[in-house]
Amino acid sequence: MNKNSAQLTPVDDALEYLLSQVSTTQLVEYVPLHSATGRVLAEDQISQIDVPPWPNSAMDGYAVRFSDLQGQQPLPVSQRIPAGAMGGALAPNTAARIFTGAPVPFGADTVIMQEQCAVNGGVVRLPSSSDGVEKGQNIRAKAEDVRCGQRILSSGTRLRAQELGLLASLGVDQVPVYQKLKIAVLSTGDELIEPGTVAGSGQIYNSNRYTLSALIDSLDMECIPMGIVADSHEATETALCQAASKADLIISSGGVSVGEEDHVKAVIEQRGFLHLWKLAIKPGKPFAYGEFDATPVLGLPGNPSAVLVTFLMLARPYLLKMQSVRSFQNTPAVVEADFDLQKKSIRRRYLHGQLKHPTLQSGLNLTEHELALPRVQIYPNQNSGMLSGASWGDGLAIVEVNQTICIGDRVLFYTFSDLLG
Repeated sequence: MNKNSAQLTPVDDALEYLLSQVSTTQLVEYVPLHSATGRVLAEDQISQIDVPPWPNSAMDGYAVRFSDLQGQQPLPVSQRIPAGAMGGALAPNTAARIFTGAPVPFGADTVIMQEQCAVNGGVVRLPSSSDGVEKGQNIRAKAEDVRCGQRILSSGTRLRAQELGLLASLGVDQVPVYQKLKIAVLSTGDELIEPGTVAGSGQIYNSNRYTLSALIDSLDMECIPMGIVADSHEATETALCQAASKADLIISSGGVSVGEEDHVKAVIEQRGFLHLWKLAIKPGKPFAYGEFDATPVLGLPGNPSAVLVTFLMLARPYLLKMQSVRSFQNTPAVVEADFDLQKKSIRRRYLHGQLKHPTLQSGLNLTEHELALPRVQIYPNQNSGMLSGASWGDGLAIVEVNQTICIGDRVLFYTFSDLLG
């Protein structure tokens, strides 16, 4: 990639290059199912059982032979089958009282919900086929959900609540997952102090450390805070050496621009390799990618909003692929602009936006409602040093290079709810 000229690398080209350079983790460990939320599967999961293991009732009601319903005669209740019990074979011209989840007795082929039945003295009156009863209704078939030998989850899947529940339903109590990546985070700048101390003249609080640590935690990776690094070549080199010895990847904020006090870029070039620098992105132009002591380094800008944007758009997919996640690309939605922007830019802009969803009105059919796209407003102040717009917003609206926007135009929108999970 061209890193030394004044030319800015397009965001899509930069991301494609970043992803082509990823070395995925291969270290595997087994963890209990209750500790696996957010972890990444290291092996395909193959079911060893059928789910359900036998036909079972989807309702509280009465299990019968469909052929016994033709005469509309009351049937004696021959047995009671609660969940967790196995009944005997159903005698002809009888009904079995059955509860949700209980195995359907041999011979029965239909379950009628209890609300449609009337019981009197051990005899139940049932509706007939002419009343809309269908053979096989309210019965979950054997292996209807999962069959033995079926691949239910693929390697590279990030485990959510639903995957953990699925695995538990198969009797799995521990799973092979890739070891968590260790991400070192360092913040550069003599002006930075930690929250909880009194800011002196010219000092600002280090918000980037907390933004980045929360973002890394949301990916279920281990964040290693390296503290604040002084604006000197020696301090920067020392911090990068320490970070490289502890982590799989280093993320820095600040120090990658062109100022005399920006040392991260210079140290990387001196001790390693700088592969990428300066992108056509706003905010976040000074983003850099390189290696220090064979450890990859993502150099984010120092401005808080630029840190958030460049992490979500560039660092996040890189880290997910590095963690061996199978699906790691960001996917935007299409929305309508509720703002006007006539000034063009040579950089792709990511604007903090808030969605307004259409309300289903009386008389509006579903098709018309589905065609009504959400509308996005943008925060009045899009300054890269400000985080208030990100807190106010639902996500990031995209304005392409040299694009202007009029109210009603369609734009792409990345929701924070998708990007932060």
